[in-house]
Amino acid sequence: MEKIISAELSFLSIGSEKYLEDIEIVLNIIKATNLEYKIGVISTSVIGEKSEVLKLINKIVDEMVEICGFRFDIKLSNLCGCNIE
Repeated sequence: MEKIISAELSFLSIGSEKYLEDIEIVLNIIKATNLEYKIGVISTSVIGEKSEVLKLINKIVDEMVEICGFRFDIKLSNLCGCNIE
């Protein structure tokens, strides 16, 4: 079994008049995964196998780089909430 990691993701659309739509696109990308997630006011937390979490991060970057300028803050941990079975 692959190692489990958690990520705290905070996406900020920059210079876009449709910033709320941009954030909704990111949230829909997250929702389309099989990862456990919790959407918060400022950030979204995801937890799952390391390769799947990193694949999600890459997918968000690949899709959003074509849509808007952004700042994407990512915190990764192999300790926070990673003891799921």
